[in-house]
Amino acid sequence: MHTLSIKELSDGLRAKKFSSRELTEHFLKRIDAHDGQINSYITVTAERALKQADAADARLARDGAHLLTGIPLAQKDIFCTLGVRTSCASKMLDSFIAPYDATIVQKLHLDAGMVMLGKCNMDEFAMGSSNETSHYGAVKNPWDLERVPGGSSGGSVAAVAAGLAPVATATDTGGSIRQPASLTGLTGIKPTYGRVSRFGMIAFASSLDQAGVVARTAEDAAYVLQAMSGFDPLDSTSIERPVDDLVAGLGDSIKGLKIGLPKEYFADGLADGVRDKVMAAVKTLEGLGAVISEVSLPNSPLSVPTYYVVAPAEASSNLARFDGVRYGHRADGVKTLEQLYKRSRGEGFGAEVQRRIMVGTYVLSHGYYDAYYLQAQKVRKLIYEDFKRAFEGVDLLLGPTATDVAFRLGANADDPVAMYLNDIYTIAANLAGIPAMSVNCGFVDGLPVGLQLMGNFFSEAKLLNVAHQFQQATDFHRQTPAAFA
Repeated sequence: MHTLSIKELSDGLRAKKFSSRELTEHFLKRIDAHDGQINSYITVTAERALKQADAADARLARDGAHLLTGIPLAQKDIFCTLGVRTSCASKMLDSFIAPYDATIVQKLHLDAGMVMLGKCNMDEFAMGSSNETSHYGAVKNPWDLERVPGGSSGGSVAAVAAGLAPVATATDTGGSIRQPASLTGLTGIKPTYGRVSRFGMIAFASSLDQAGVVARTAEDAAYVLQAMSGFDPLDSTSIERPVDDLVAGLGDSIKGLKIGLPKEYFADGLADGVRDKVMAAVKTLEGLGAVISEVSLPNSPLSVPTYYVVAPAEASSNLARFDGVRYGHRADGVKTLEQLYKRSRGEGFGAEVQRRIMVGTYVLSHGYYDAYYLQAQKVRKLIYEDFKRAFEGVDLLLGPTATDVAFRLGANADDPVAMYLNDIYTIAANLAGIPAMSVNCGFVDGLPVGLQLMGNFFSEAKLLNVAHQFQQATDFHRQTPAAFA
């Protein structure tokens, strides 16, 4: 059952081939049998899942159930879930029990009737590209247990890739959906900024964070993203605009669609094997009728330094609330308020989070604000203008998602800059606020390669359409790690 699509699972539930309880028990058994190897879950909510499954079965017995009713899902442990630990993979929030549901939790579980299997591991406070910064230990890549799954949504992708959940939520601040999807052979989509509510999502960088989905296929992602999306008055950055039907156009022809290849994404630094697979995918899309041309995003090489000014600045502000007084980890045996702050934050935050808070505080400080933060915001506008010009001539942009396949655990642990460069192709989309996604386009030495598609604002339906058509013409998305088949 763990290899069935969302539509197949939904049809099976309606045809009474299996119940939601049986489906949920199947995934819980797989988690129990396999997650010790990959560490994809922080909290497994078995008792709650079975109650939700029973409620879904009762709902399915009546008319009017949602297509997603009764289908299990894993939540990234960055979304607040009423009565369940929401840790953000940090010691700081190890004991935090959320007093409310995030909007997407409400939409997926209460409104659509999906079943929550548990909360997935991640890089601490979503800061990382390898899922090695988690307080609960590194997540392993199901394709090779000695390699990283990518990050920060490493637990979400590992769970889906290993068949421990049919689909999972994730978040993307600088590539945290697309890069791990690339390294684990999945489909991952980051929608337009403001398309999905951030209410109840623990903030990293508020002008960049966006929730999305990781799944096996574009079709699966479309069903779940459809249910997650929409205006939310509880989120001041949510956009009041009708949500397009993300499923209806999946089968549309892409003949005549104009796709641009940013030349900067194929320059030095891209592994030869990855380049070959991406260009083979371009040939496939050409065969489906797409018109390919070269475009330029001249400021894209500046996206990494720009991001690592803007994101830490916002993080230093957002994480100021975790001080050992209001909530979060509180150090024992302190005698002064200053000691309480220092020790609570020093013990509660890991090294990477501390590094980014310090960088962010520095670039916002008096005497450096104009030199760093203000300049970064100006460059961010230039990056957006590059995309705006590009979309005047093409419908979508295409390139690699990551520079290479998954690297070995610990390979970049002592080199933060090398780790940051893993997101060199993904960050620009976050800075501009446009939607982007990654799909599997082949394998190099048995490890998946990701193809990235980027579109103009609110073009999620077109991205999913192209991804779906590519997946209908290839079978990369059907391949699964042998150890978890």
